[in-house]
Order: sequence, then structure tokens, then C-alpha cells
Amino acid sequence: MELLLQPEVWIAFATLTLLEIVLGIDNIIFVAILVNKLPVERRKVARIAGLGLAMGLRVGLLLALTWLMAINEPLFFVLGEDFNLRDLVLIFGGLFLLTKSTLEIHEELEGTKTDANPKFKPVKSFFWIMVQIAVIDLVFSLDSIITAIALANDIEVMVAAVIIAVLVMMAASGPISHFIDRHPTVRMLALSFLLLIGMMLMVEGFGIHVPKGYIYFAMAFSMLVEALNSRIHARNNRQKE
Repeated sequence: MELLLQPEVWIAFATLTLLEIVLGIDNIIFVAILVNKLPVERRKVARIAGLGLAMGLRVGLLLALTWLMAINEPLFFVLGEDFNLRDLVLIFGGLFLLTKSTLEIHEELEGTKTDANPKFKPVKSFFWIMVQIAVIDLVFSLDSIITAIALANDIEVMVAAVIIAVLVMMAASGPISHFIDRHPTVRMLALSFLLLIGMMLMVEGFGIHVPKGYIYFAMAFSMLVEALNSRIHARNNRQKE
């Protein structure tokens, strides 16, 4: 109860929650694109299960403070540059995201499907999608969790912020998923955004820091242009009618 009476605790909680939500935007987009490959009736369950898994991973990372403190310890050196566990996670996570996004873009451009019926998916696809969500969330959450540890001293505050942020992501994932599914051009923009994130992760793994704000700004600007294009097309269609 003492924690609830301390103003600095509430400030840290609000800051961490907002940080987790902002840094979770790329995660929501990745989840939305993945679950849209499933039949419609399974998408909501997949979104909730995927983000619930993400919540569990993030809380687990917070509880594994000893491991988190050790991930910056150098493992080996290449050409005078040291590489630690965090660098390897970022490099391979970025490579995974680049590969996944490239394959998705190729499928969009070529129109390839695994079956003549686009709604048909093998049973194992649900499990495979959960695995992909878990892998990429581990990569996305590393920096935000380390920042959370730096900003707050109480594990209860950090865990509460993560839980609230993921609940907000769960609420937002449905509308975002439906919007991306209805607008192919937005889906392509989202995939391009994930390509940029993947490249950024790999670059950071090699020791070059690139602020995420630049990528978020580029994505927001692209979305604004797409929104204007959509309004123009809608107006032109109404005039033709």
C-alpha cells in the first residue's frame, strides 16, 4: 500500500505504460499481419493469444533481472568490435523480420497462395504464428524492458505497466487488424515499415544506434499521404456515380 501513496511511483507507472504502448506499435502491426493469414473465425483468438504470450514474455524478462543485466557482457570480438547477447538477439531478430516481411511482400505482389482457397490454412499454422509472435516480441521488448528497469525501482510498478500496456494493445489490435485487412495499400506500407524496423534492429546489433522516432515519423507521414489518396479516390468514385 505504501507504493500507492508515493507520487513518484505513479509518475513512473504512467511514463512506463505510455512508453510500452508507443514501443508496441510495431508489435501490433506484426501481429495484425500474421493473424490475417488465418481464417476469419480464428483471428481474434490468435490476436489475444499472441499478445497474451507477449505479456507473459515481457513479465518473464522483468523477473529475470540477473539475466537482463548480463546480456550486455561481451561474448566475443570481431575486428576489434565486441558482440554481446543483446547484439545477437537484435541481429538475428532483425534478419528474421527482414526475411518474413520480404516473403509477405512477395506473396502480395505475386498473389501466391498455399491453396486454391485463400481461407484454407493447415492446422499447424496457428502454432507457427504463435511461435513467430513470441520470437519477434522477444526482440521488440528487450530495449523497452531495459528502459523500464532504468526508469523504475519497483518490480511491481514495471509489471503493472507492462500488463496495462498489453491490454491496451489487445484492445487496439482488432481495429488495426481489420483496417489493414481492408486496405491492401496500407498492408504494403505496414510491411515496408517492418522492413525498416528489421534493418534498424540489425544495424543496432552492429553497434549503430538509429532513433526509432525517425521511422515512426516516416510511417506516420506515409499513412497521412495514403489517407489523402483514399479520400481523393472516394470523392472521384462518388462523382462518377
